[in-house]
Amino acid sequence: MPRILLLEDDTEIRLGLEQHLRREGFSLVPVGTGHEALQALNAPTPKLDAALLDLSLPDMDGLDVLRAIRAHATLNGLPVLLVTARSDEIDRVLGLELGADDYISKPFSARELAARLRAILRRANPSAVALRPILLAYGPISVDQDMHTVRVDGQLVELTRREFELLAYFLTNPRRVLTREKILQQVWGLDYLGESRTIDAHVRRVRAKIGESAADLIETVVGVGYRLGGPAES
Repeated sequence: MPRILLLEDDTEIRLGLEQHLRREGFSLVPVGTGHEALQALNAPTPKLDAALLDLSLPDMDGLDVLRAIRAHATLNGLPVLLVTARSDEIDRVLGLELGADDYISKPFSARELAARLRAILRRANPSAVALRPILLAYGPISVDQDMHTVRVDGQLVELTRREFELLAYFLTNPRRVLTREKILQQVWGLDYLGESRTIDAHVRRVRAKIGESAADLIETVVGVGYRLGGPAES
């Protein structure tokens, strides 16, 4: 199980990321400040496999943590994913020049974050990455998260990126009631401030594209959200 240093100063966001990434098969070392991150880098604990660094910190620049990683005696090759604000082009460029492997801009979906972490881990050590299966299936619906394809009864279905993420999220949580708030957080992003009606519009489009027989599997739970398939068996 890959062990990730998670540096995020916002407690609510950090807890949400912890929950999602653990479901995705990651082990986490969560910290809220740059100094805590530096302590974790030098702690006599099992080695880290990657680092997720927020650049906006209360005590230091996140790039300073990146510099410390690249100067570290044993962790200088650690894969690093930076979290940046959309307007911070200079930080993104500087981060890549300092040796970051990739970056993701806020707001982002937790699913995209997990995919980017998987990607930098595969590049660093392809044989060592043991995560959740990339193939999802329920009834006639199958989703390949690596190839980013959807098939219904074997026939390819074209979805937009957001529609794909929404359907994949349903398949990851079959028979569970998913509230609109939870869907917004996990698919649209932890910082998304839009309306929940956005979800309803996307669900309608997904239903239309996957066909009537498969569309019936996505149930509306009135006043709450959606569920793929019937209630979970007791």
